[in-house]
Amino acid sequence: MAAAALTREGGEDAFRRLFRFYRQRDAFVFLTLFLTRCVLFFQVFRSQLSISSVSDQDAYRAGLQPVSQWKAYGLSGYPGFIFIPNPFLPGCQRHWVKQCLKLYPEKPNVCNLDLHMAPEKTTDLWGQSKEQLRRKGSSKWEPRSLLEKLRWVTLGYHYNWDTKKYSANHHTPFPSDLAFLSEQVAAACGFRGFQAQAGILNYYHFDSSLGIHVDESELDHSRPLLSFSFGQSSIFLLGGLKREEAPTAMFMHSGDIMVMSGFSRLLYHAVPRVLPNPEGTALPSCLDQALPSDLPVGSVIEHSSDEDWQVCAKYLQSSRINMTIRQVLAEGQKFPEESGTNGKSQAPSEDGYHENSKAKRHKPNRV
Repeated sequence: MAAAALTREGGEDAFRRLFRFYRQRDAFVFLTLFLTRCVLFFQVFRSQLSISSVSDQDAYRAGLQPVSQWKAYGLSGYPGFIFIPNPFLPGCQRHWVKQCLKLYPEKPNVCNLDLHMAPEKTTDLWGQSKEQLRRKGSSKWEPRSLLEKLRWVTLGYHYNWDTKKYSANHHTPFPSDLAFLSEQVAAACGFRGFQAQAGILNYYHFDSSLGIHVDESELDHSRPLLSFSFGQSSIFLLGGLKREEAPTAMFMHSGDIMVMSGFSRLLYHAVPRVLPNPEGTALPSCLDQALPSDLPVGSVIEHSSDEDWQVCAKYLQSSRINMTIRQVLAEGQKFPEESGTNGKSQAPSEDGYHENSKAKRHKPNRV
């Protein structure tokens, strides 16, 4: 009722009011009540997947269950939106967490720390942070490691936060394992031939949020946006084509996948809150299991050492990682000629990506 009343108030647009509502400390209780009421107003239905488009072997190679075992849901009023609750095989989420913390932040990929630190200081964030993270206690006053100061990493075509564009001259090889995972998920959702060309990895803590935005910088909007979440849970707000339309709130848990395509591809969305694991434990139970010893031939999933996972697990106790994967160009499409841009990545604005509860305007360029 309180959330519904906010959508009728004057002043700010409906999306911003609800964003601020769920940002507050008691939002968890309100969200639970609101989601119960949502069942009466929004019809959740099972989405049909293209089971024959992904072989069981390719699903296994990507660390996924056979597509026939996935559950996928749509939401009435949001055509093209697909929600897939954790389809990962036991232990396989660990691979993607480790890649996001250990491998993907490495050069030549780009991260927020590059804007404010000398190149030699950001060449091995994992190596500089692992011992500090492993020893980290529960006090919030302990100094943060470089990994804990990480806010975003860009892959493939690197997003320019200043111009809000991609360019042909700012590109590095896209990780082959992540491309394979993305291609299988896209194919299962009816998008065969999807090409993973750009990725934005976001690193959240309990005081982080994702500002209200639309992902419209890709030149080809006919291909879906894929979103993968790992670690702590969050509130996700899915709105309309205008910010005056009140968004729908939902949970995102570790391993969950969202696909935004068609009409839903250009909808406003945001993440106002990161929430502690609702199971009451430090980490979700889906992250407890290690990888099996016998991985399938050609698997992109790799075993990690116990020491590496200890660092990842310590990081995730207060953090959430999100990978969003995009196809920037249609088949045969090229970037338009540009002038006056150097392709370098700049810091996002308030309504771009991360916001912080400790300041009215979060400045992502401060580490």
